Amino acid sequence: MELIYGIKDKPSFGKTFLFAIQQLLAIMAATIAVPAIVGNGLSASAALFGAGVGTIVYLLFTKSSSPVFLGSSFAFIGSMFSAFGGAATLGLAEQAGYWGLIIGALMAGLVYVIIAVIVKFCGVNWIEKLMPPVIIGPTVSIIGLSLSGNAVGDLMKSSVEGGSVYICLICGLVTLAVTMLCSTYSKKIGRLIPFILGILAGYVLASIFAIIGYAADCPSLIVINYSALTSLKFNSLGAYLSLPKFTFLLGGTAGLKAITGKYILTIFTAYVPVAFVVFAEHLADHKNLSSIIGTNLLEEPGLTRTLLGDGVGTIVSTAFGGCPNTTYGESIGCVAITRNASTITIWCCSIICILFSLINPLVSFLETIPSCVMGGVCIALYGFIAVSGFKMFQKVDLNKNKNLFVASVIFITGVGGMVINFGAVEIRTVACALILGILTNLMLSKEKDEESEQA
Repeated sequence: MELIYGIKDKPSFGKTFLFAIQQLLAIMAATIAVPAIVGNGLSASAALFGAGVGTIVYLLFTKSSSPVFLGSSFAFIGSMFSAFGGAATLGLAEQAGYWGLIIGALMAGLVYVIIAVIVKFCGVNWIEKLMPPVIIGPTVSIIGLSLSGNAVGDLMKSSVEGGSVYICLICGLVTLAVTMLCSTYSKKIGRLIPFILGILAGYVLASIFAIIGYAADCPSLIVINYSALTSLKFNSLGAYLSLPKFTFLLGGTAGLKAITGKYILTIFTAYVPVAFVVFAEHLADHKNLSSIIGTNLLEEPGLTRTLLGDGVGTIVSTAFGGCPNTTYGESIGCVAITRNASTITIWCCSIICILFSLINPLVSFLETIPSCVMGGVCIALYGFIAVSGFKMFQKVDLNKNKNLFVASVIFITGVGGMVINFGAVEIRTVACALILGILTNLMLSKEKDEESEQA
């Protein structure tokens, strides 16, 4: 793909700011969804702050050579529930659960560090053999396809009770249409910020329907919820600016003192297995991004640096926001569609995330963006991820039974939504598909050997 802005390019300040806002809009929904799902006092503002800080750590480790944003990881949701549930089961102080999140992230981060050290001394060839294009390509596609249900669900979802699904559909499809038209036909700035323009179009349309709905007393026309803004009381500085509820502050000294060896073992079993799974997603995302920008990120800045950045970034992010981080497919999709790989954009997005998390009206405004509008954007984002995976294995010879079976196993288990639970540990769809793909490839690897002998 021919990039408009390469990794080291520096767009003007105005353009960089717009690109950063677009990245923020692309990653925002998923980043703040994780604390909303887990609950237990975790906040959207803290998650945004943690994502911003975690991404800055990643950029420092990778020498600003990888345009990746780190956001809240859905893979660790089960682990986060285990951190709070384990504390309750063992009768520990309520605050212990917050320290459980931090300890779990520390363990997961150490897994990344250990793998990074192995890669440093042993290279990446063993990973290339373990996960060749016939595995990585379908797995990347599954990352996008496994999220397709979320995109379609959001597309037809109202942010308030009683909103018509047809109004949601209209707003979401208008968002998608404006995004596609701007990305395809615009010749100037519009081609670089299609998501901002698409979301604005959808938001304005939803607001018009809401105004008509309130005036005509027709609730079905109202699909946007302004309560996050209307509930703000602008009678003090605290209404405008405030520190998020950081995880380590929520835990406090009381929670730290309540930690026991048995609880640490519970956290270990909940977090470490998932860390190996997310490592596979890390590898797939970086290979996908490499194919998009035409630079092999496993060589420059190198897998060791990306792993260290992701691992340490996860630890730092969780200490603030409670949510372990992961590389975001939405961010990669944004790079692919806009053809802007400048890491200055990621730096700016990270800083904006931190600043926005401190400004209550801005966080509240972002929370008012209707689900259907974000669903329209996500159709494009997740679709680009899926198509990028198809491109990665288009040169694989599918006439060979081995390759055919490997791809088939990954696609069917992935699209089928296979999930396996071992106690508190949940192996999610992408991980299941990847693991079964690797096992299938190893089981059928003899086919290659026989061909070599015949030759």
